[in-house]
Amino acid sequence: MAGTQTGGPLGGVLSVVGTPIGNLRDVTPRALETLRAADLLLCEDTRVTSKLLAHFGIRVPLQRADENVLAERVAPAIARIEAGGRVAFVSDAGMPGVSDPGQRLVDAALDRGLRVEVIPGPSAVTCALVASGLPMEHFFFEGFLPRKASAMASRLEALAGIPGALVVYESPHRVASTLDRIAEEFPARQVALVRELTKLHEEVVRGASLEVARKLAARETLRGECVIVIGAPDAAELAERQRTAVPGEVPATLEEAIARGLEEGEPKSKLAKRLARPFSTSRAEVYERILDLAAHE
Repeated sequence: MAGTQTGGPLGGVLSVVGTPIGNLRDVTPRALETLRAADLLLCEDTRVTSKLLAHFGIRVPLQRADENVLAERVAPAIARIEAGGRVAFVSDAGMPGVSDPGQRLVDAALDRGLRVEVIPGPSAVTCALVASGLPMEHFFFEGFLPRKASAMASRLEALAGIPGALVVYESPHRVASTLDRIAEEFPARQVALVRELTKLHEEVVRGASLEVARKLAARETLRGECVIVIGAPDAAELAERQRTAVPGEVPATLEEAIARGLEEGEPKSKLAKRLARPFSTSRAEVYERILDLAAHE
């Protein structure tokens, strides 16, 4: 039965292993044991993972499985697990499946009823939330925002009504300009830039969005991967956005957006492409929903 974890005939398993996001001392004993026991280790970049393995004296066959080649790795990996093999999967840092394509491999294993185990490890999302000091009773992980200014502005506007903190990944080369646009969209909110998590030069720049944007604009250089935490909107901001919103301009749900697009005669493929990012859903899944709704009209 799809989704039921039974394991392969000889105890095969897919192990999704969390790895350090900067400080190698954060690796867990269980993660090391799992990597040592693997028959095959799939990873984003063999050069990055080779350094981790060498540090701990681990020798295991490595195979690149980033977003460009993962599709062709899935079937052989599943066959190996079905034959009783132990396949491990890691990203360059943190928990696989979070802002990387690893979930596709997990889905394939679950669909075949194979055993999948998750070996917990560090995560930049949760570390940044805690380090930010901002309220996080509710939060939404966005990952990377669109690069084009207009698309980023549209996406930030779509995220504005979420009643929780927003977590965004960004490169050090673009973080200053991204903070500028965040300040334009959310001038009244608190923001925290968390940089170089778990490393020697870990830094948290926290304050009003405009203030943080100004501080970063004054920096000549910035290194290390960055996480931006945007504070949740307060009641006044939510009320103001609701008051100024154009009735019916932004559908509340994906189904409503699909229904409107179909009613206006928008091509299904174009509709799927347009709605995928605003609703944080893959284009393929949106297209399936479009076909389902169209069939029931």
